[in-house]
Amino acid sequence: MKNPTPTEPVTVAIVEDDPRIRQSLSAILSREESVQCVGAFASGEDALLHLPGLKPKVILMDINLGGMDGVECVRRLARLNHKMQILMLTVHEDAEAIFNSLAAGASGYLLKPPRTSELLAAVHDVNAGGAPMTSSIARKVVQSFKQTPPVREVENLSPREIEILELLVKGYAYKEVAAELNISYSTVHTHIERIYEKLHVHSRSHAVAKFLGA
Repeated sequence: MKNPTPTEPVTVAIVEDDPRIRQSLSAILSREESVQCVGAFASGEDALLHLPGLKPKVILMDINLGGMDGVECVRRLARLNHKMQILMLTVHEDAEAIFNSLAAGASGYLLKPPRTSELLAAVHDVNAGGAPMTSSIARKVVQSFKQTPPVREVENLSPREIEILELLVKGYAYKEVAAELNISYSTVHTHIERIYEKLHVHSRSHAVAKFLGA
């Protein structure tokens, strides 16, 4: 009987200008076998220079960076590679700043400093297709798109893509979508990429909000 193939660790990068928090996050990630820290940066400018080459699966992004702020950094990263899942780090639940981050392409957020269990759970959740955020922020995202004119791009979605979006609206992670529809995890990812292209979005939260707003 063959031994099961070990799961590859989730690659994570940190963008945080506070050296103590940056070191603390790096230390947490280094102690966990299921994740791998591939880089830690003190500025958005430095992150934009190196992250496209490192291609981490998850990025922990401080909202209030000095120089280029976290929202602008997310916006630029989303244009370069929409496959990177970005979690915003913030001291306070600033609804406007968090909303702007999600609209720019982030997939969720964490309050600083996160507990070890909370940080690891959020990293794995967002990597699996989840979107960690409170209901108040999720509602703000949805309401913002309901105030816009109907979005015609939704009409271009296939029946299968609509099925997947409806499950994402219910909070299903990608693995749960695959199980529910009896398709492979990679097939779900392929459909998600096509949904992003058709809706002209870069994140799960943006796709769901645009779908509901249509």
